[in-house]
Order: sequence, then C-alpha cells, then structure tokens
Amino acid sequence: MPAALPASDAELLALAGVSEDLDPAQGLFRDGCWLRRISAEPVLLFGGGRALLLEVAHPLVAAGVAQHSNFRADPYGRLKRTLDAMSALTFRDRDSALATARSLSQSHERIRGTLSRGAGPFPAGTPYAASDPDLVRWVWATLVETSAVVYEAFVAPLSTAALEAFYADHAVIARLLGVPPDRVPGSWSDFRAFWEDVLSGDTLSVTADGRAIAEPVLDPPGGGRNARTVRLVTAALLPGRLREAFGLAWDDEAAARYAALSDSVRRLRTTAPRR
Repeated sequence: MPAALPASDAELLALAGVSEDLDPAQGLFRDGCWLRRISAEPVLLFGGGRALLLEVAHPLVAAGVAQHSNFRADPYGRLKRTLDAMSALTFRDRDSALATARSLSQSHERIRGTLSRGAGPFPAGTPYAASDPDLVRWVWATLVETSAVVYEAFVAPLSTAALEAFYADHAVIARLLGVPPDRVPGSWSDFRAFWEDVLSGDTLSVTADGRAIAEPVLDPPGGGRNARTVRLVTAALLPGRLREAFGLAWDDEAAARYAALSDSVRRLRTTAPRR
C-alpha cells in the first residue's frame, strides 16, 4: 500500500514535480500547455465509455466499482466524478487542485474488499484497495491514453513533441494521486511500452462484474440515438480483444458509420465560429 500523501503542500508539490515559479492562482499547469489544450476539448466526452470499460477490464477495479458504487442506477456517476476531479487538478487554482488530490486520496482509503471469483492472475479472495498504486496507475493510464486517442480521432494528429509535453504534465497528476514516482513511466514512449505490456499480458480480464458495469453504460434505459453513438464510438476505440470480451459487435458497416461520424465531427470543428 502507498504511503499517505505528504502533509505539507510544499512537500506534495515537490513530490509531484510542479514548477515552483507558477502563480498559485494559475494552478498546477501553464495556460496553453498541451494538457490543458487537450483536456479542454468537448469531444473527449466521446471517450467516456471507452475509458470506463478499460478501467473495469482490470478485475480488481471492477470488483471495487461493483461493490462500492451504485452503478446500475447511476452508470455514469463514477465517470463524472472522475472527470470532475481531473478537471479540478488540470484547470483550477493550486489550493483547489491540491484539495482535490487529498480528497481523492482519502476516499480511496475507504474502498477495500476481496475478489469473489478468480480472474486472470488474481485468485478468489485476492484483496484490493482503491489506494493500491498499481490500481491508481491503471485508472489514471486509461484517462491518459483515451484522451490522446480521442483527440487524434476527432480533432487532429498529435506530434511526438506534443504527446511528450502532454504526458509530462499528466505524470504530475499521477504522482498527485499517490502513484510513487518510480512507478510512473518517465516519458510518453515509456508510457506506451507500459500500456502495450498491460494489454498484451494477462492482467486484464473482463469479469461478470466488468460486464455488469458496462451494460448500463452501453445500453442505458431509454438511451436512444445518443446511446447508439456511445456504443459505436466505444466499440471503435476499444482494443479488439476487449471489444470482443465486452460483447461489442464490430463489422464493416459499423466501421463505415464510425468513419462518417469522426469525419463529420472534424468538419464541424473547423467550420464552427470561434468565440
């Protein structure tokens, strides 16, 4: 289990690697940085379903969500709270951002349990805690990778320099969330290697809990057209083996509908008047 966050803000800022010359009113990051530019894009909401399904593809994360949230009645509640917290860390003033980090740490400490059925490398009875740095890192990683994937799908390609700058700031958030610095990949290329290792390994295994959490997200009652769009985009952007594990159909017709949607969104962005 990780140690508690440092008691003083100065120690926490130093641990996270926040620049000392930033105006506290500006927050933890500079205006115009790639983290803020990407995070401010409304199209990132297209990735909500993908990020959530990637999170709960980890059996211990799925167990925690299933046992400690009201996901059936409020399928997007946890995701909204996560995105609100990320927004506070990214855009708000320094005091507010640090208060958010401490609040998340405290809430994670209360979420503990055991795996009821074995899955992947985790036997039945495996204990979990939301404060486990490996689980915090995985949830954070799904947000990092999904943000980049959705931005490139619906906005524009990102250069290697932009991705490295985006990632360097996002790594600050990982450390603020309690991931020890030596467990945070050091660069975007290191992060990609970590990501591919997880996807190709046996850690991820879609369980009954994971499918139960995904169901109301992908098929909300009375969802209509918006729900179909969420399902289409989520299927398009998920890695193939996880798409299949969650039972999401994919064929040439779906691929064509997704391509038309992404082209339409990009055209709307370029033709919409700027305020």
